[in-house]
Amino acid sequence: MSEPKQIRASDGFSRVLDLDVVARGQAILNGLSGNPAYEHPPVELAVLKAALDSYSAAIAEALDGSKKAIEDRKKKRADLTVMLRALGHYVEVACKGDMTVFLSSGFEPVTRTPPSAPQPLPQPTVDKVDQGITGQMLVILKPAPKARIHELEHTLFDGGTPGAWTTITVARANKTIPIDGLTPGKTYAFRVRAFGELGHTDWSDLVTRMCI
Repeated sequence: MSEPKQIRASDGFSRVLDLDVVARGQAILNGLSGNPAYEHPPVELAVLKAALDSYSAAIAEALDGSKKAIEDRKKKRADLTVMLRALGHYVEVACKGDMTVFLSSGFEPVTRTPPSAPQPLPQPTVDKVDQGITGQMLVILKPAPKARIHELEHTLFDGGTPGAWTTITVARANKTIPIDGLTPGKTYAFRVRAFGELGHTDWSDLVTRMCI
């Protein structure tokens, strides 16, 4: 028989407001008090209650903006957070994978968003072809986001018929890509496709331009 999957307690106390920490701490105190599933917590509940009361008082005292009071509030929050995290780890083990028992502690479980299935890449295109130096064309792509690589191809477009294609693997498709060694006065065709988790996209429509 497989062991039950361990439930993780949410411990994001550093990312919530002061009053939210108090509310969550109070819910945990209430949930653990007299709970037969959690008879031996690593922090005495009386100590937890005292820390909550002290922290609540420190929040009120810090409202006047006093630097000393604010530092005291931060320290008491840090001390309380250590206690709550220790209790959270204890609850994770003591509940033995039973969500009902876990929730009775007052802790909130960590919820995990399942990974989304890979999606087809949008079609990349040849956005623009500019003249560079003599015998050079500068290709600008409209890349497919999240593509692993792009493949740019060019060929002599003699009489409206493509010849043999030359392929260039492009790792950074957001940069201008120079194509050298072309013959001035000849027209060339360019196309691109992207490769991602689901394979290649189709080839884009051809973009043609005469090289000077």
